[in-house]
Amino acid sequence: MTHECCLPLNDFSIVDVRCTPVDFLLFTSSRNLHISPKMSPERKRLLNIIILGFGFMFMFTAFQTCGNIEQTVIKSFNSTEFHGSGYTSMAIIYGVFSASNLIAPSVVTVIGPQLSMFFSGLLYSAYIAVFIVPYTWSFYTMSVLVGIGAAVLWTAQGNVLAINSNDTTIGRNSGIFWALLQFSLFFGNLYIYLAWHGHDHITDKDSQPVFISLTVISLVGCFLFFLIQKPNSESSSSDVLESHQQTESTESSSTSNGSPQSGLCSQALDAFVKACKMFVTKEMLLLSISIGYTGLELTFYSGVYGTCIGAMTRFGQDGKSLIGISGICIGIGEILGGGVFGMLNKNNRFGRNPVVLLGLITHFVAFYLIFLNIASDAPIAPEAGTDLQAYITPSLGVALLCSFLLGLGDSCFNTQLLSIIGFMFHDNSAPAFAVFKFIQSIMAAIAFFYSNYLLLHWQLLILVLAGFGGTLTFFVAEWTAQSSRRDSDYDSI
Repeated sequence: MTHECCLPLNDFSIVDVRCTPVDFLLFTSSRNLHISPKMSPERKRLLNIIILGFGFMFMFTAFQTCGNIEQTVIKSFNSTEFHGSGYTSMAIIYGVFSASNLIAPSVVTVIGPQLSMFFSGLLYSAYIAVFIVPYTWSFYTMSVLVGIGAAVLWTAQGNVLAINSNDTTIGRNSGIFWALLQFSLFFGNLYIYLAWHGHDHITDKDSQPVFISLTVISLVGCFLFFLIQKPNSESSSSDVLESHQQTESTESSSTSNGSPQSGLCSQALDAFVKACKMFVTKEMLLLSISIGYTGLELTFYSGVYGTCIGAMTRFGQDGKSLIGISGICIGIGEILGGGVFGMLNKNNRFGRNPVVLLGLITHFVAFYLIFLNIASDAPIAPEAGTDLQAYITPSLGVALLCSFLLGLGDSCFNTQLLSIIGFMFHDNSAPAFAVFKFIQSIMAAIAFFYSNYLLLHWQLLILVLAGFGGTLTFFVAEWTAQSSRRDSDYDSI
C-alpha cells in the first residue's frame, strides 16, 4: 500500500512521489535528526543555569525554612527522648562544612557535578526529614552528614556555573543563579510569618505535616538537577579527533596502571592537591578577605539580625513573627540585586569594582542605621527580650529597610565573587569554589561563635573593618584579572 505524499527535496522545491508508510517514517525521522533546528550551545548553557537556580531555590526554600524554625520547634517537642539544640546543630554543620571543602573537589572529580549535587541534596532532605520523627542521635548524625554534603554541593554548583559560562557570560549567569536562589528566602520566610503570626509556639501536631512538606520540596530540587544537560560546543573535526586521542591515552594509562580505580584515585588526589595549592595563590589570597567578609555578614543577616528584631520588645507582641518579615525584605534585596547585576554584566565595561563598592556603601548605611535603631544587648538578650533602646526611638520601618539593604549588599559581594572566581579559575573551577566555600564557612562558624558573647556594636565594628579591607583587596584582584584579560587578548592577536 502506498500513499501520495509531498516530500521537500530542498528549501525551494517540492515533488510528488509514491512512497510506502515505512519510507515516509524513515524520511521524517532522518529529517528530524539532521535538518531540524537544534538548541544552540549558548541557549543550552543558559537553560542549565536556570535549572540550576531553580533546583537550589527548591532545596533551600525547604532547608532555610527548617533552619529558621528548628530551634522553636525543638523547644516545643514534648518527647523526653529528644534533647537536641538547633544552635549546636548549626555549629556542627558549619564546622564540618569548612573542613569537608578540602575533599569536596575530589568527590566532584570522581562522580561528576550532577550526581554530586543530587546525592548532597538527598542529605539535605534527610536532615529535614529527621524532624518528622525526631531522635537526638539521628539529628546530630545528619548534622555531620549535611556539613559534608554542603561542601560537595557548593563545589559542584561552582563547577556547573563555570563550565556553562565564558568570560562574557559568567557575570550574567552568576546574577541569574543568585536571584533564583534567593527566592528561597522569600518563600521560606513568608511561611515563617504565616505560621508564627498569633502563635506562641508550634505544637508537635502542627510541625509534622510541615516537615513532610519541606522534605518533598527539597526532593523536587534534587531531581531537577537531572535536567541539566552536558554543555556542548560546535567542535571541529580536529577537536573531536584530539578528544578521541586523549580518551584513548587515558584508557591506556588506566589499563597500564592496573585498574580504573587507580585512575579515579589519582584524579581525586590531584583535585585535592590543586585545592591546597590554589589556597596559597596570590589571587585567592587577595580574594580571601572579601570571601571571609561574606561569611561574617552571612551569619549576621541570617542569624543575628533576625534575633535582634525578635528581641526588641518595643516592636510589640508580634516581634517574633517580624523575623519572617525581615527575612522577606532580605530576600527581596537579594533577588533585586542578583537580577539587576546579572543584567548589568551584559555590559562589563566598568568591571566588577563599582558593584562591590555599591555593596560596601549599602552595608555601611545599613550598619549605621542598625547601630542607631537596635539596642546593643539585643543579640544576647534572654528569651523575654530587651526593653532597652539605642540612640533613636526604635522604628520597625527602619529595621525592615536595613534588612533590605543587608540583602542588596550581600548580593553585590557574592555575585561579583562568583563572577571573578569563575573567570580567574575557569580551568580549575571545582577546587577554586571549594576554597571559596572553605573560607566563607569557617568565617561564618567563627561569627556564630562570637555572636553568643559580643554586644551588637562590637559585631558591627568587626563587619565594618572586614568589609573595608575586603573591598580594597577585591579591587586589587579585579585589576589583576582585567590586566590578565588584556594580556591574553594581546597574545591572541
